[in-house]
Amino acid sequence: MLSTADALATLLGAARAIDGTETLSTLDALNRVLAVDVVSPLDVPPMHTSSMDGYAVRTADLTQGTGRLPVSQRIPAGHAPQPLAAGTAARIFTGATVPPGADAVVMQEQAEVAGDEVTILHRPNAGEWITAQGADIRSGSVILPAGTRLTPQALGLAASVGCAELTVQRRVKVAVFFTGDELTMPGDPLKPGAIYNSNRFTLRGLLVNLGCDVTDYGIVADRLDATRATLRDAAQAHDLILTCGGVSVGEEDHVKPAVEAEGRLSMWQIAMKPGKPLAFGAVRRPASDGEALAAEPATGTDATQATQATNATNATNATNATNTVAETFFIGLPGNPVSSFVTFLLFVRPFLLRLAGVRTVSPRALSLRADFTQQKGDRRNEFLRARVNATGGLDLFPNQSSAVLTSTVWGDGLIDNPPNHTISAGETVRFIPFSELLN
Repeated sequence: MLSTADALATLLGAARAIDGTETLSTLDALNRVLAVDVVSPLDVPPMHTSSMDGYAVRTADLTQGTGRLPVSQRIPAGHAPQPLAAGTAARIFTGATVPPGADAVVMQEQAEVAGDEVTILHRPNAGEWITAQGADIRSGSVILPAGTRLTPQALGLAASVGCAELTVQRRVKVAVFFTGDELTMPGDPLKPGAIYNSNRFTLRGLLVNLGCDVTDYGIVADRLDATRATLRDAAQAHDLILTCGGVSVGEEDHVKPAVEAEGRLSMWQIAMKPGKPLAFGAVRRPASDGEALAAEPATGTDATQATQATNATNATNATNATNTVAETFFIGLPGNPVSSFVTFLLFVRPFLLRLAGVRTVSPRALSLRADFTQQKGDRRNEFLRARVNATGGLDLFPNQSSAVLTSTVWGDGLIDNPPNHTISAGETVRFIPFSELLN
């Protein structure tokens, strides 16, 4: 079995940004991935502005510390001022342009007005309460690099330099299907031995949350021919085929032989709990449908992880294969609901983000105190569902079974527990919040 680090390195080593871009209104680009740098065409702010309601003055006119000055003009935000005459003050409002000649703003609480004159009660320093031109952004600077996933604040930043449109990567196209004759859709009668297909709702939600263009093939019959036919159809126009269930080694698990017949498998089992059976490979598609999705090396932080995969013999096919026909990537998730959820977050999510052109795909982890004791470690890397309590420590969900989906709703994230490691109360553990894994 591959370690989790080697498995992730294998996937990231094979992934590269998909081809194809589109130009969208900045208003419609939320959660999309920038295809080109956003370069500011101007300074922000584009002029010196007042950061307070008050009075713009020349500090040279206040050599005695205070003084009475005639108010020569009124400057609301959005209006062009006249140069400030020596020996006068200008009434100014927050965000308004500081008039030429003024070098400080005195807040209105430090001034007294009588008619057309103002008495300054505070001697300001040069630059006081003035936001300098370009204090936030300089013209010509890259404010959002290619590979940035566009958050609401990133859209605001792009708009602040006048970007009405943004060039983004096209959406990653994902085909998803589910295997298991026991699966029933909510709303249909539940026959003896059947279960509702919760994974369909969880995985579709995760894919949509990541901005993927999803084709849902639904539940595929537990037959080799049906699985192969669905793989062939899904390979035609998608970047990734994602399956759930059927990746174990039983007689009714047809995904592995189907993928091997229609393409190749490069990885099969991961030394993790939950989620040991996780498959990675590719399915052939006609070369005319597009160029082969060839592998390219990872860079940056992920390149360091990739070096750990050198001892994983199965990784060679995924990272070094020279494809003679076009292929669609394949990832097969286990069928247990917690296993499919956790393996998606840890492996499919970063893989999809890399396909989408995102450069930094590793979630940020926290070092938090365990407020529980786990006396027995597992030989595999465990990912324990836990949540942050009122004192900032972590509580453990009492049932860590891979079938208990309740734990994923109750919890705030996953404790990354190394193999064969017991946890003592008060110990610091590595915690990955769901907030880092769900977007």
